Amino acid sequence: MNKQTQESRNIRLSESSMKKILLINDLPGYGKVALAAMIPVLSHMKYEVFNLPTAIISNTLDYGCFEIINTTEYMRNTLSVWKQLGFSFNAIATGFVLSNEQTELIYNFCKEKSGEGAVIFCDPIMGDDGSLYNGVSEAIVLSMRKLISIADYIVPNYTEAVYLAGMEYKKEGLTDEEQKNLINSLRKICSKSIVITNVRRKETGTQSVIGYDHECKMYFQIEFTEIPVRFPGTGDIFLAELMGNILSRKPLYDSTESAMQTVKRMIERNVDNFDKFRGIPVETCLEVIGI
Repeated sequence: MNKQTQESRNIRLSESSMKKILLINDLPGYGKVALAAMIPVLSHMKYEVFNLPTAIISNTLDYGCFEIINTTEYMRNTLSVWKQLGFSFNAIATGFVLSNEQTELIYNFCKEKSGEGAVIFCDPIMGDDGSLYNGVSEAIVLSMRKLISIADYIVPNYTEAVYLAGMEYKKEGLTDEEQKNLINSLRKICSKSIVITNVRRKETGTQSVIGYDHECKMYFQIEFTEIPVRFPGTGDIFLAELMGNILSRKPLYDSTESAMQTVKRMIERNVDNFDKFRGIPVETCLEVIGI
């Protein structure tokens, strides 16, 4: 990034009118994940939120049965229309993508907008628990490496991080040195800031969020106590608040810690919900967000 682009980005982040965020992710008809989870959080944080769905999905995948519509052609046509209309965004966040074609489309768009000063966030949604999701190929991993190369902030989970870095997944966890090596491997691809979620610390067996802040050149690790319940969409909630905090000029460490606390509070409030497959009803607990 040249000096002029960086100065433009800093000015846009400091302006009180900075409110336009574009979310590129899937849209569920039933369930609070992806766009359905992120839009309420960022709207509550006083940002103007726009979206570009990569897919329309009937419900969260946890139910085991779903219908999905690939929106690649819609995305391509929409970006063309937006270019004609001169639409701009202060920040862009990318999430679930269906194909290499979509990844290339998103990469070109984000690269152009990054050059205009937009802040790029990337959640490389590809897998969990040491494996890629069904339908995610090694070709997608290669495409995602290209996409994260232009991001200012990447937020993979541990599984996604090791696939992107080409390293071994270790179920027993990582030593502090191995954590740093993983971050450094990703920094060879993405030279900016990195936040990796759900990393088990080998020394203690506890879970951590680890990362690197490129602005202050600082590595960090924040441990947390895992709540033994699973809600889809918690990663989306985490990313949404993290973005909102960073765009309001909070340091990355503080932004990460605050987003972790928000997810914890939302899980605790909904831990007894009967149908956890639909995710956390975000709109009912927005007051816990650490604005």
